[in-house]
Amino acid sequence: MRVLALANQKGGVGKTTTAINLGTALAAIGETVLIIDLDPQGNASTGLGIERRNRKLSTYDVMVGTEPLRAVLQATIVPRLSIAPSTLDLLGVELEIASRRDRAHCLKAAVQALRQEQKERPEAERFTYVLIDCPPSLNLLTMNAMTAANSVLVPLQCEFFALEGLSQLLATVDQVRTNLNPALTIHGIVLTMFDSRNSLASQVVADVRGFMGDKVYQTVIPRNVRVSEAPSHGKPVLLYDLKCSGSQAYLKLASEVIQRERVFRAAASLESEAS
Repeated sequence: MRVLALANQKGGVGKTTTAINLGTALAAIGETVLIIDLDPQGNASTGLGIERRNRKLSTYDVMVGTEPLRAVLQATIVPRLSIAPSTLDLLGVELEIASRRDRAHCLKAAVQALRQEQKERPEAERFTYVLIDCPPSLNLLTMNAMTAANSVLVPLQCEFFALEGLSQLLATVDQVRTNLNPALTIHGIVLTMFDSRNSLASQVVADVRGFMGDKVYQTVIPRNVRVSEAPSHGKPVLLYDLKCSGSQAYLKLASEVIQRERVFRAAASLESEAS
């Protein structure tokens, strides 16, 4: 079970859209996926058709320790894709856990418990990927996500200030790696909302690739009206319009994520043999 935190402190970069549609694409090609909605706005939950009145339990209950993660999971309209939904209660969770010594490890403990429970389930039903949709800020919720994750996946909008925000996020990842989660890595950076008619967007792509090299996924997510419309119907874009350019891009991204995972596993295997 690989845990990826989707993080960017800037809002409106396609983070939640990427969580929903990457999760759907991974499920479509045979993975069993859980999305943990850690954003108080709850847009990932809404975008997967989970109405607010049906969120009796949420990630708030997990974070304050009153419920295990398994208790809040809900099936979605996508086969092999589940979600731990979010509610506005998460807005106050930082104050509630701020005095706890393990305040940055609340989600990690819940994920580890889920990992142990998964071992008792048939292999075909076990989660292979967990995607954590972080809030658009570098707060305690985001710290919890990074502490619980194996890697960070960074959605980055193709706009002028992209690199400026990226530097701040990378500094936070380094801080978490130093103090909370030594094994944390950058899984990759996915460029979103790319408009081929805009010369600035192409320049941003070139700049980010020059700065981050092979950490940037080859797949670029285009600006696409069908991707924007899908959440209002409570559906991922792959169910709303499979043939549109946005859906096809997320399928390619899912394949690229899985390919990188194979590389990571092979490298880890070589390291363990060497030691």
